[in-house]
Amino acid sequence: MTRREAREHCFKMLFCQDFYPAEEKEEQLERYFEAPVEDVTGEDGTDEILHKVNVEDGEKKTLEERAEKIMREIPRLDEEINRVAEGWKTRRMGRVELTILRLALFEMKDDDEIPEKVAINEAVELAKKFGGDDAPAFVNGILAKLV
Repeated sequence: MTRREAREHCFKMLFCQDFYPAEEKEEQLERYFEAPVEDVTGEDGTDEILHKVNVEDGEKKTLEERAEKIMREIPRLDEEINRVAEGWKTRRMGRVELTILRLALFEMKDDDEIPEKVAINEAVELAKKFGGDDAPAFVNGILAKLV
């Protein structure tokens, strides 16, 4: 699994967690890996796979541990985002954008293997894929302020 694929899985796992109470988070992480393949037909008529989990046990464990680590840091991450997001506190942000920001900020501040520029670029790519039309610029603007 590439780093980009791992990042996308981690994003989806974190995004899903936002919809469940804390006591269900562990169960929901496990269910993520059991979800069926999901695809969509684009405007040009081609099929694109949106969700397909095909990871080995070791990769699964690594993804779960990373997602759990980020979830524990959400209060701190949200505090940092709120500090720079003028007029856009985390409670008002879309869940996709907020999840991308949390993941990217964690990578920027807590993962020494990922350069800040890479974390920002990958966050913008996630926003293009999963967010609305304004999501890439919004994510880029917030992350630029955090640097």
